[in-house]
Amino acid sequence: MTLGSLVPGAAEADAAKAGADRADFVRAMNRERSVLAESGNARISQLALSTRPKARADADVTVASRSVAPEVADLAKAGSAVKLDTKTIDQLPRATGDAQWQCLAVAIYHEARGEPLAGQIGVAEVILNRVDSRNYPNTVCGVTNQGVSRGRSCQFSYACDGRSDAMAQAAPRARAEKLAAIMLAGRPRTVTDGATHFHATGVNPSWARKMTRTASIGHHRFYRSGTRVAQR
Repeated sequence: MTLGSLVPGAAEADAAKAGADRADFVRAMNRERSVLAESGNARISQLALSTRPKARADADVTVASRSVAPEVADLAKAGSAVKLDTKTIDQLPRATGDAQWQCLAVAIYHEARGEPLAGQIGVAEVILNRVDSRNYPNTVCGVTNQGVSRGRSCQFSYACDGRSDAMAQAAPRARAEKLAAIMLAGRPRTVTDGATHFHATGVNPSWARKMTRTASIGHHRFYRSGTRVAQR
C-alpha cells in the first residue's frame, strides 16, 4: 500500500467525523429547543392560572346536590355551633332554589308562618320525613301536593283550600325560604323525633289516636307511627 492511497482514506474519515459532530450538534440544539419550549409552555400555563380570578370566599357551595350560601351550609351541618333562631335566619342572604325548595318553602309559609321557629321546623321535618318514607311520594312537591288531584283529599290543607298559594307577606316568606334551604341542605331533624303527621290543637282527628305523639309546639301537635322513618 502506498502513501498516496492512505491520504484520501484519512480525508474521508475526517469528513465522516465532522458530519457526525454536526449531527450531534443539531440533536443537542433540538433537545435544547424542546426543553425551552416545554419550560415556556409551563410558565405560560402558570401565568394563566395566576391571572384567573380567585373564587370568592363567599361563593356558593354545593351541599346535597343543591347550591346554597356558605352560611346556610354551616347551619345545616350536624353539630353546628351556630344557634338556629329567627335572628340568625333573618340575617342570612336571600335564598333561592329549585322546585323542591319552592314547595317546601310554600308549605312552611302556609302551614306555620304564625308559629314559633321550632313549629316551622317541625312542619319541614314532617314533609322531609315523608319523603324518606316508602309510604309517601319521594319528592317534596309530591308530598305537599299529594291528593290535590282528588280535590278535598289533600294531605296539607292549604293545597286544597281554594286560595292562592302565593306567599304575600314578605318577612314570613323570606324566613320560610331560608328555612327550606337550611332543611334541604341537611339540617339534622331533631325537633319532632321522626314525625310524619301533625294537626292543629283545635281539632282531634281519629288517626291521631293510633299514633305516637312526639311533640307539641305552638298550635300544632306532631305524631309518628311506631317505627321512625326519618333518615337524618
